[in-house]
Amino acid sequence: MEVPRRLPPSSFTLTLPKPAASAPASFVPEKDPEEEENLREEDEAGEETFISTEEAEPGASVVERSNSNLSSRDSFSEESGGPMSEERLAPEADEETGRKCEEEERAAAKERAAQRQLMAIEELVQSERNYLRLLQLSTVTIRGNLLKLQPPLLNLNRMFLHVDEVMDASSRLLSLLDQKRVRPGDPLFLQTLCESFLSLSSDIEAAYKEYLANYNHITVVENSYKQREGLWNEIVRVIKASAPEVNATSLTFFLVMPVQRIARYPLLLQTIQKHTDPAHPAYALLEHTAHTSIALNCGINEYKRFREVADKYKKTETLTIKDKINRLNSHSIAKKTARLSQQIKHETGITPKLVDEEFDALQDFFYVLEHGILELLENVETYLHHLQGFLACRTEEFDLDMDGEKAPICYKEITTALRQWILPTFEKRMRTLIHRPLCALRDLLVGPRNLIRKRLDKLLDYELIEAKSNLSYEEHAVANTYRTINTLLLNELPQFNGVALQMIWSMLGTFSCLHRDLASDMEQLFQSFAQQLPHSSLSPGAFWEWAESMALEGARRLETLCRSVEDTLNAPVVQPLSPSSQRRLKQLMDKHGSGKIWQAAAAVVSSRDLDLNLAKGELVAVISEMDTRGDRRRWLVDAGGRRGYAPSSKLIRYHQPAEDPPPSPHLTLPDGVTGIRRHSYSPGSRPLTSQPCFQVMAAYDFAARGSHEVSLRAGERVRVLEPHDKRGNPEWSLVEARGGQRGYVPSNYLTLMPLGVGVGPPGSYLPH
Repeated sequence: MEVPRRLPPSSFTLTLPKPAASAPASFVPEKDPEEEENLREEDEAGEETFISTEEAEPGASVVERSNSNLSSRDSFSEESGGPMSEERLAPEADEETGRKCEEEERAAAKERAAQRQLMAIEELVQSERNYLRLLQLSTVTIRGNLLKLQPPLLNLNRMFLHVDEVMDASSRLLSLLDQKRVRPGDPLFLQTLCESFLSLSSDIEAAYKEYLANYNHITVVENSYKQREGLWNEIVRVIKASAPEVNATSLTFFLVMPVQRIARYPLLLQTIQKHTDPAHPAYALLEHTAHTSIALNCGINEYKRFREVADKYKKTETLTIKDKINRLNSHSIAKKTARLSQQIKHETGITPKLVDEEFDALQDFFYVLEHGILELLENVETYLHHLQGFLACRTEEFDLDMDGEKAPICYKEITTALRQWILPTFEKRMRTLIHRPLCALRDLLVGPRNLIRKRLDKLLDYELIEAKSNLSYEEHAVANTYRTINTLLLNELPQFNGVALQMIWSMLGTFSCLHRDLASDMEQLFQSFAQQLPHSSLSPGAFWEWAESMALEGARRLETLCRSVEDTLNAPVVQPLSPSSQRRLKQLMDKHGSGKIWQAAAAVVSSRDLDLNLAKGELVAVISEMDTRGDRRRWLVDAGGRRGYAPSSKLIRYHQPAEDPPPSPHLTLPDGVTGIRRHSYSPGSRPLTSQPCFQVMAAYDFAARGSHEVSLRAGERVRVLEPHDKRGNPEWSLVEARGGQRGYVPSNYLTLMPLGVGVGPPGSYLPH
């Protein structure tokens, strides 16, 4: 700065008083050594001195000193022309100088604050653009190149879960700023920035809280990649090749950015607020935006804490007995004992139970919903099982010897279309649209169910410490855990119940639509064959009446056939005795008598103490027809040395012949008499190949014990239809007795006699 020129010397010397120290100390600039030296030189060379550096105030600048010199000269000129006193001139000059300095300092401070505010705003906007660019680089370019690796990376998409929502929130924020077309230096830009952030605050929180809650899984997946050195080196190579301008060596370099970005919003907004004049029109809005960003971070942290607690307690652990024993310690035993004691006090009414009506209503509705989901899933699985059974029975593939008839051909084509196209398509849609969503919904029930159970345990712990005034650190943790689980269930369980109920209604509607489509397809199929089918000319009422009568008649025929097959295939209960059984029979009869001998009709497996295990057909002697408690369903029996109880429902009386039965007549047929094996009950066929000379008669009385047997009297003539049962056992024979009754009898109860011997008209019942 140029030093003011000196005035010409005069004939007198004017000494000005030392100015008062009115300027603030903070505004005092440093003295310039060169200017001070110049002043000294001029003062030494001149005859008059207006002001010296020693007498001037130490904080005065060169400009102030120049202004003081000029003011002094003006004052001197005025004083020479008028009667102004020296005392009045000095204070006015000092006040004017102070005001100018303050105004200049305030202007400089405002300019500096505006510059810093502009820099902070530009930093927020520019860093947001760079942040979005790097996220897009990692999500699109790097992720796309990693997907091309062979073999494919497991759980790669899980690492980028919810990152699209974060990018969408950031891009929408920048779009709102760009739409206003306001530069950061414009005074309206700050208001635009705050309004845009506030309008997207709920979306930002929703996107970031899910991403941050899932961030632990990102690190877990990346650590699993690092365990395989070759795979990790390939991933690093792809990252460096995809983003050479960024010095990144891992995926978390990019995926950690949302975690850092959400925490920087409050810092950036508070920095802008710090350098914004409180008189600014958007200052109140800026302050509200900064508080909103802080509350947004607090909400995200709280949600992440809730999710961590939920993930911890909703897991279902499958522990062996050894694992459970290893987990036992004094602390766990004391905790479980205290819970059991508290629950007993609740049940006995000693202490009142903490009641939460809101939660109890949610819990009851959840259990009702769970029962409905499980019932619906069971019914759908049963439905699909029956549908598979129907598709497995391909009746159209059998040759029914009806090739010449028109109706069977139509039925065959219709059935083929149903089994090959219509019903398989229907089954596939059922599994995709109903069964799989129901299975997924059933799996989702595990988490809330475990949390509800864990809340009950934590509630018992909380009730024990609720009345205490001073809580320890562990007791504070117990109380906070209960409050967290309770708040989490109160917030999340209504949403889960609502979504689950909506899914059930949707699946029921889908089930109805599927059956409507099935009926439409079947109707369209049958209409193409309507004119070729019988009874197509009947009216709808007459047709359904005919269909109902035919269905009932077919059901009756099927029932009769099933009963006939069941009676035919049932093997006789009593089998011929083996040598060991004959010895046991003799022993039991000698000890207990023939009237106490019974035989096991089926295998007996012991289910209690003192019960016997008996094989089918095993002989026993009944000692008592009740047990020690008077239960007549359990008999005390002797099994030839072993005594115990057996169910009376599985015992039948044994019929002992008077003497040893003769050998089967089929083993002693005379030479020349041959038999033809029969495989049907047709009475019209003639089994004889030559005129027989012998007849078959019953050698002993035999009482039938089922519908598959026939009763005989000794000497009664019979007709042997088959010399064995349906299983090929020759110890039983299928015979036809008097009156046309047919059934099985023991082969050794029959004897071969010449014609004309025995009771009854000779030759009426002949063997084959």
